[in-house]
Amino acid sequence: MTNIGIMQPYFLPYIGYFQLIAHVDRFVVYDRIEYTKKGWVNRNRMLRNGMPATFSIPLAKASDHLDVRERKVAESFDPIKLANQFRGAYAKAPHFKATMPLLETILKYQSQNLFDFIFYSLEQVCNFLKIDTPLDISSQVESSSNLRGQDRVLGICNDLKASTYTNPIGGLELYEANVFLKNNVELRFLQTRDITYHQFHDSFEPALSIVDVMMFNPPEQIAKMLRNEYDILEKDDV
Repeated sequence: MTNIGIMQPYFLPYIGYFQLIAHVDRFVVYDRIEYTKKGWVNRNRMLRNGMPATFSIPLAKASDHLDVRERKVAESFDPIKLANQFRGAYAKAPHFKATMPLLETILKYQSQNLFDFIFYSLEQVCNFLKIDTPLDISSQVESSSNLRGQDRVLGICNDLKASTYTNPIGGLELYEANVFLKNNVELRFLQTRDITYHQFHDSFEPALSIVDVMMFNPPEQIAKMLRNEYDILEKDDV
């Protein structure tokens, strides 16, 4: 019985992404998928001066229709500058000293390939959070490169002999449970609960990068969030 998750690559995404990784037996990251210009592939949000602020990896100019694995990090990208942005935002956070070396390791990674850079960052965060789920790259596990959408997910499930596919609740309308059952795969959805914790002020800014979670919470508390603070639902339950 194998439960898998499949997601686009995102740079330092929110905690729900890592809850999904921790929940499944194998986690597949799409590399052969079109880069979305206004999506969250190479950007996310941190807390700066009490407000959400976007941080990003600048990209070299290229066609908007290239796959993520074909996009390059801009030569102008300054990892020290981005590290200083994190440092300025979180220097007074309770777990800054434990988290900042991780971010510096990620930002110093020597690759101009966007997918490689993001995949490395996911591996490093998982190691830091002690998530031992194997991470797979889609082009290395899927037998067909012509499938799309739901059919592609089912194809990967078949390639990995998966009995269950778990997706974030945001993809509820993308999949049909009866089609999965016909392919002997159970369809499940992960819904992150309303996670709150003390930041710098009384008000709480939700849905920020995992960086924010790591800066304000000890490892044992993050472990509880990763393992307990979500619900697994069937489509009929929603």
